[in-house]
Amino acid sequence: MPIHVAITRKILPGKEEEFKEALRQFLGDSFAHGGVHGAAMITALPGTENREIGILRTFKDEAERDAFYRSDAFKKWEAYASSVTEDTLYRELSGLEAWFRSPVPPPRWKMAIATFCGVLPTSTFLSFALGPFIKNVPIIARLFIMAILMVLLLTWVVMPTLTKWMKPWLRP
Repeated sequence: MPIHVAITRKILPGKEEEFKEALRQFLGDSFAHGGVHGAAMITALPGTENREIGILRTFKDEAERDAFYRSDAFKKWEAYASSVTEDTLYRELSGLEAWFRSPVPPPRWKMAIATFCGVLPTSTFLSFALGPFIKNVPIIARLFIMAILMVLLLTWVVMPTLTKWMKPWLRP
């Protein structure tokens, strides 16, 4: 299962351009690690006073994420980055925000519509395809089975496909 990590770093005053250039180089070099499936830098609009820079990373799985963060290349990067930043926050993305990952997330109302477009056909399909086979199962067990299958289908099949198809509309 892909792992998405969001990193926010607050850069020391006057070090912003130096950090951005070093980060561009490191992001490109990081693809040499086979488990890195994506990396992006998010910066504030030019002319603003915001010194925070966001980094989005996607790894093949937990093992590849852990191997990357244990690598000598990352340790060297972290030593440099820590010297020019005053605050760093790492967050693993695991919910809807991972389905809609992009440098600029779509408005929530668009995420809600896209999610509805995934949930309605998936729940309808599961009801017709599975319903007859579990109709005699107690209601709590039926709901549990349907919920598990719904989450699995949405996470690994429906939402990745749907967000790819809807990408032009989802962009703010």
